Amino acid sequence: CLAWRSCVRRLLPSYVPSDREPVLVRLPFTGLCVVTVLCPLCGFLFCVIWSLIFNFEETTSTHCMVRNYLPSISSAIGGESPQRYVWRFCIGLHAAPRLLLALAYWKLYRRGPSSMAPHQTTLCVVNFIANLLENLALLILTYVSSTDNHRIHERAFLSFMATSQLHMLLTCTIWQRNRKPTVTPEERTSFSWKLRLFFFNVTCFTLAIGCYLRHNAYCEAGVYTLFALLEYMVVLSNMAFHMTAYWDFNNKELFIATWPPDKSF
Repeated sequence: CLAWRSCVRRLLPSYVPSDREPVLVRLPFTGLCVVTVLCPLCGFLFCVIWSLIFNFEETTSTHCMVRNYLPSISSAIGGESPQRYVWRFCIGLHAAPRLLLALAYWKLYRRGPSSMAPHQTTLCVVNFIANLLENLALLILTYVSSTDNHRIHERAFLSFMATSQLHMLLTCTIWQRNRKPTVTPEERTSFSWKLRLFFFNVTCFTLAIGCYLRHNAYCEAGVYTLFALLEYMVVLSNMAFHMTAYWDFNNKELFIATWPPDKSF
């Protein structure tokens, strides 16, 4: 009960001593990370489960007309309603915090031990741009479904996969180069999971491409189901990778306050 009260108190507006301006909102950054990941996760689970229960035939049918047991992500999130509206709401809701997290990571990496090296600056810039483009591509493929415009949806999906995996690779590289002589347990856990999730994501995506090509070539029953399952693993591992921000910012807080006119930061 005391822990719950303490957590709630931290989320409510608080004030600092009179020699400073009042802080309007004080929010743990870990809470922002959790909410940012929960939005697409809940939307994804809702769309898949709803499609399986109420739109099974519509979302699992393919041009081959073979038996399929799982809807692809494109069919689940954009093919029927209310799935498309729930997914668009969740992705739109999480887009702004994702931009804030991208900026927070930029600041974090620029304060690393090797941040002044020219190659490190280039890595940070490219990683920041990849993070922004990943979020933009996700918004495009969300609001332009495959039934609305298949060409734009397909290109947005490919852009999303390319930028997301580039972001994962560069993030792992930056973390490896920024490792300090003394590493905290949170930093060790975060980096370990980043590596695992990156390799898992790349493996699942490679296998998914193979299943997709085999399905189009041979139209075998169950192959498209395996493709859809691997798609799920790709999306979930991407969400889990972004969830590692929970360890990266475990001691950080987000403040909304009045800018003091007589002080600079």
